[in-house]
Amino acid sequence: MAVHRTPGRPARPMGEVTRGTTAPNRLRRVDLWIAATQTRALRSGPRPLAVDLGYGASPVTTVELYNRLRVASPRLEVVGIEIEPERVAAGLSFLERVRPTGQYEGLSFRRGGFELPVDRPPALIRAFNVLRQYDEPAAWRAWDTLCARLAPEGVLVEGTCSETGRRAVWVTLGPEGPRTITFAAHLPTLPRPSDLAERLPKTLIHRNVPGEPVHTLLADFDRCWAVAAPQSVFGPRARWIEAVRLLARIHPVITRPPLGPRPRWRLGEVTFPWSAVAPSP
Repeated sequence: MAVHRTPGRPARPMGEVTRGTTAPNRLRRVDLWIAATQTRALRSGPRPLAVDLGYGASPVTTVELYNRLRVASPRLEVVGIEIEPERVAAGLSFLERVRPTGQYEGLSFRRGGFELPVDRPPALIRAFNVLRQYDEPAAWRAWDTLCARLAPEGVLVEGTCSETGRRAVWVTLGPEGPRTITFAAHLPTLPRPSDLAERLPKTLIHRNVPGEPVHTLLADFDRCWAVAAPQSVFGPRARWIEAVRLLARIHPVITRPPLGPRPRWRLGEVTFPWSAVAPSP
């Protein structure tokens, strides 16, 4: 995708201004999932770089990403990128306040978009609640653009979540394209798995119709959830784990158990191969 240029003016960042809604701990669940499951990417190279793309009106989620991922990768550098100058200024203001204390070495903020104004290919790009306001073709193009900028072992984590972060769906992609999809929920407040459909990424949300793989997966998940109802006596976590086990047995696309360690299931998360939901041609 070409960068728009106006003679005599700097290149315009690639992308559109979105609402910028954010809140502390909204992305805690996906951050901890990244720290637990993507250590190979986070530790690749002597100076691995993570990009928080489109962090919103407040830099808080970028700061939280830094704090959580540096535990898994102490050499990791994190840059928050926003298209709105005022949002970048808020990040720089935060750094001015904390730098005299010697904290947050390796954290920075800058203006940009999908072109990613960084000095090396990122090991990680987290883009959450960014593509929600794009149409489906634009979301696919954004995936292609961002994947082309990844380091060879890098990963893009793109998805959406509710305002409190209690429900979320995200996709991981490598330079070659989509790899996995993860469904995550606060189980005590989840009536049924298909309620997570409203958080599907923009590349899938309009494909949640009969005949499409993602619709079939969620319908099967609901049926397994119903069969697992007796486990509710042991709590919603036990019911979720049983429903995931049943789904792995019956779903025709899943030829092996769901990805990710079993402890992630206990947290209300499950990760499937992208082939389980890939849109029909």
